[in-house]
Amino acid sequence: MDDLSTTPRFSGRFMLRPFRRRDADGLTEAVRASRQELNEWLPWAHLNYSKGDAANYIRDSIKSWREDRAYDFAVRPLDDPDRHVGNISVWFISRSFKTGEIGYWVRTDETARGVATEIAARALGIAFDELKMHRVILRIAVGNRASERVAEKLGFFREGILREEIKVRGKWLDHSVWGLLEHEYRKNANLYRDLVGVVDEVVEQ
Repeated sequence: MDDLSTTPRFSGRFMLRPFRRRDADGLTEAVRASRQELNEWLPWAHLNYSKGDAANYIRDSIKSWREDRAYDFAVRPLDDPDRHVGNISVWFISRSFKTGEIGYWVRTDETARGVATEIAARALGIAFDELKMHRVILRIAVGNRASERVAEKLGFFREGILREEIKVRGKWLDHSVWGLLEHEYRKNANLYRDLVGVVDEVVEQ
C-alpha cells in the first residue's frame, strides 16, 4: 500500500491535517477547555492535562504516521485555522482483512453543531477511498449518547457490546461497536457528500 498523503483534507467548514510540533499549545488549550467532559470517557484526558502531554501525543502521532500505524488529523476551522477544535484518527485494525477504525473528539464549546458528523464523514472518505478499507468500526462508550447519534447519522450499524473494555478513572466502561462496510458507504455516497459539505481537492497549505 502506498503511504497516505500528508497534504490537508477539507470539508465544508474544516481543514483536517497531520499534527505539527507547534500545535502543542492549541491542542493543550482545546483539551483543557473540554477536560470535564472528555475526562468521563477517555483515559488520556485527565484533569491535569499539560502541554507536555500534548507534545508527547504529537511526537507519537508524527511517528505513527511515518510508520503507517495510525493517521491522526488536527481539525481546524477554515475561517480560523489557528483554533484547534478536535482530533480525528484513522487506523487499521487488520490490514489483511482491510478492517479499520475511526476515533475522534470535539472540544466542548463546538459540540451540538454537527462538527463530529462532518469530520467523521470526511474521514470515511480517507478510510474507504484512500486506504481501501473494506470495513470501518467505531467504538463508543456506553452512555455517550452524543457519539452514538453521530454513528447513527453516518449509517453505521450497532453490532454489539464489548464488556468492560477500558478503565477510565478507576471505572470499567462497556463500549458499543458500530460497523460500516464499503458497499454500504458506496450506496450512501450522496449522504456522505452532503454531510461533508464539499467535494474537496487535496491541496498544499
